[in-house]
Amino acid sequence: MIVRWETDHDYVLVHIHQDMFGDWIFSRAWGQIGTQYGGLKHQLAEHHGQARMWLEDETTIQASRGFRKVLDVDDDSPEGVVAMRQLSLLDML
Repeated sequence: MIVRWETDHDYVLVHIHQDMFGDWIFSRAWGQIGTQYGGLKHQLAEHHGQARMWLEDETTIQASRGFRKVLDVDDDSPEGVVAMRQLSLLDML
């Protein structure tokens, strides 16, 4: 699952996925649109429900900051594939 929020200048992207060991990973990327400023953080969730709870918390936080949701897709959708490419580029920074 990939969810992205934006303002006019900033973005936050969350990716919930399982790694090759079956663990649930909550990845959060943030930054300024059109620049290389930002960051990437990965958290290991105890179970899928915990990762979903973190996503609900993130949704509340971003809404309170004036961010609007612009993407909410599965990893294997065409939009999800594009978002995954963007996220993997951040891993290289």
